Amino acid sequence: MNPLNKDDIIEVLENTALAQLRALRALRRSEHRKTSPPAEPKRKSNMDVVYDILLTAKGPLHINDIIQRAKKEYQRQLRRESLVSALTKKVLDRNVFTRTAPNTFDLLKRLS
Repeated sequence: MNPLNKDDIIEVLENTALAQLRALRALRRSEHRKTSPPAEPKRKSNMDVVYDILLTAKGPLHINDIIQRAKKEYQRQLRRESLVSALTKKVLDRNVFTRTAPNTFDLLKRLS
């Protein structure tokens, strides 16, 4: 067996140092993940907000009332035209919402 020369020893030491550096960096990353603040809960969609508002209202609401309650209870500024458009699409799907009068909406399951 050939004795190790100077270059072989340097290569072994270099590989050892690189492995130690990778281990230290991995340790730093794992510590950073433990100390980072928890992620914020997922924000509700506008339709989820409208659903919650209608559920607590226990009856149909005009679009203006829905917008006022969203701003007051959820600190969410909803655009009237976008909301009416989205609710109309949901009404046509006949899954969750229904229209009880012009620009007045309710939950479909309440009617059954």
